[in-house]
Amino acid sequence: MRLVISWLREFVDIKASAEEIAETVSLRGFEVAAIEPLGADDAVIDFEVTANRPDCLSVIGLAREVATAFDLPLTLPSAEGGARIRLAAVPVGKSDRITVSIDDGELCPRYAVAVAEVKVGPSPAWLAARLQAAGVRPISSIVDVTNYVNLELGQPMHAFDLTKLAGSEIHARRARAGETITTLDGVKRTLDAEMLVIADRDRAQAVAGVIGGADSEVSATTTMVAFESAYFKPASVRRTSKRLGLKTEASARFERGGDPNAQVVALQRAVALMEQINTGCAIGAIVDCKSSETTPRHLRLRRNRLTGLLGAIVPDVEVERILRGLGLAVSSAPDGWQVTAPTFRVDLLREVDLIEEVGRHYGFDKLPAAFPPVTRAAPPPDPRVGRDQLVRRALTAAGLSEAVTFGFIEAKAIDVFRGRQRSPDPQGGEVVGADTFENVLTIANPLSAKFDTLRPSLLPGLVDAVAHNRRHGRRDVRLFEIGARFTTSTERRSLGMAWTGATSAHWSGGARDVDFFDVKGLVEQVCTILGVRVRTEPIVAPFLVPGQCAAVIVADGPERGAVVGLTGQLSPAVADARGLPRQDRVMMAELDLDHLSKARAAGSDAIVPLARYPFVVRDLSIVVADTLPAEIIRDTIQASGRDLPAPLASVGFFARYHGKGVPEGAVSISVRLTFQAADRTLTDVEVQHSVETILAALVREHGAIQK
Repeated sequence: MRLVISWLREFVDIKASAEEIAETVSLRGFEVAAIEPLGADDAVIDFEVTANRPDCLSVIGLAREVATAFDLPLTLPSAEGGARIRLAAVPVGKSDRITVSIDDGELCPRYAVAVAEVKVGPSPAWLAARLQAAGVRPISSIVDVTNYVNLELGQPMHAFDLTKLAGSEIHARRARAGETITTLDGVKRTLDAEMLVIADRDRAQAVAGVIGGADSEVSATTTMVAFESAYFKPASVRRTSKRLGLKTEASARFERGGDPNAQVVALQRAVALMEQINTGCAIGAIVDCKSSETTPRHLRLRRNRLTGLLGAIVPDVEVERILRGLGLAVSSAPDGWQVTAPTFRVDLLREVDLIEEVGRHYGFDKLPAAFPPVTRAAPPPDPRVGRDQLVRRALTAAGLSEAVTFGFIEAKAIDVFRGRQRSPDPQGGEVVGADTFENVLTIANPLSAKFDTLRPSLLPGLVDAVAHNRRHGRRDVRLFEIGARFTTSTERRSLGMAWTGATSAHWSGGARDVDFFDVKGLVEQVCTILGVRVRTEPIVAPFLVPGQCAAVIVADGPERGAVVGLTGQLSPAVADARGLPRQDRVMMAELDLDHLSKARAAGSDAIVPLARYPFVVRDLSIVVADTLPAEIIRDTIQASGRDLPAPLASVGFFARYHGKGVPEGAVSISVRLTFQAADRTLTDVEVQHSVETILAALVREHGAIQK
């Protein structure tokens, strides 16, 4: 809101400079964007007004804040003679020039109209200069009057050419499905039945609270106008503005919530301005239609609550001065005050809102820097916090960087991931699953088309983050994100990972491109630190490369067999659709952290002391069918190694070879077996016997041949 200092001084007799005013008001919660000098004794202060203070999108609203901050009287508009801000003494009643009706009282609780005989021309220099200083382009005397009142009192207005309204009628009604209107910007717009319009007898003449129509526009030949001053339901104006993609000075005020009792005063001010600049005069009374009454809210402010929340004792006289200066009615009560909040303060709903007002103007700098006393124990922390921190430490230690993407994404970012997921059937063939992203939750009134859907997965956002990094020249990108994903019925916490570029198995080795087994290793590492043993099974996902993707499945415990995620290589087609080079190998994974917490094995968080005795490593190379998953080989080894003389500590795979020397349809797998006992040093005889037992199990179960 651009506040012109000379305009402010019509409401507050203040001698302070623009810099002093800006500094004082900024300490009350209004950020100053800029100060622009206008002349010898004038300037413009550009204030950033928060969305909860629509009353301060006006000169009078900011003047009220300035007057309270400097402890000065506020001059209000008046119809009395000699008033500094004059209102015309136009009565409220019936008019023989126009008929006004409210057909939808829910969306339009109040609608007032004043008819005036006018002579349209340019505005005087002082008025045009003041509008320009406030950031509004002067158009004509009548339009400038409506814009002036809007800026001064915060009540948007609109002027219709009365002779262009069919039947001299005005109806506040919902638009008919498919109804069209050509607005003042020259665009023909199609409306829907959720939108409120201002119509004459035959058609819509304005989109309520947003913009007027071209058919009833005031022109140089206009001689009779109908001034509109109304209160529209904020949610309706906000929804209409979003659907039409149209933001105006009027909609910015209406959608935040205006004063439902300012309509008649605004019309009286507009008539007074017309008379002042000699461009017109009112004919007859103001027509004021109401579908409901809005009364001020009555709130209770307790002295002990005020002191307890602010941490300081504010003198009673200061509390009353601040609240009365802000336009609130205050009366004493045994434990504090009874306060009546005016209808223009839509943000004052609770006792704490009043305490904030007192704190703002008393001065937050006067409040002691001390923590409040602890009267009860803090609630236990959410167990998910520690879990997520553990995952973060593990992944950052593995060289990944944490990303934070939006929970809202565009629908087309999801579309390229959609399709039917398939997995092998043990009986042969394939099992076709549900849509990968079913029950997607869309936003009814999105901020923009880029944020029209709540993400059903973290992967689309991570893909876009990788693409952003690649566009800025980064070759190696390793990202992870912990966040919520949504469906129409659930919200779940998930972990997403995306990795492209080079990696190496050891610092001393050469670099190579990241592959499926790298990201699979990360998945297994995360599941291990969460106390869940998992296995992988091949699947076919629509956004992953066939043969390079797998489902992550719980291997033990009561949740055994539950799918908790997937991993694999991003399809080149999806990469291309989201702005990634098609040749990039992007490995991805997503895990359901909530499901993993549920599957956590009992006792997995027990502290196990480091072994005091050395371990023994044996490498075993076997030839098996190339269709046999390594996971099954691991299961066989672990099952056969449960009661061995040399306890089996771990199983790892370090090489896979097929080619010369290996039969067709077979593959050579190299397995690293680690043996360790907690109570003794193992002997070679014990280790050799254990290796032979494991090899016999592999021969028996899978026809393995030792190399």
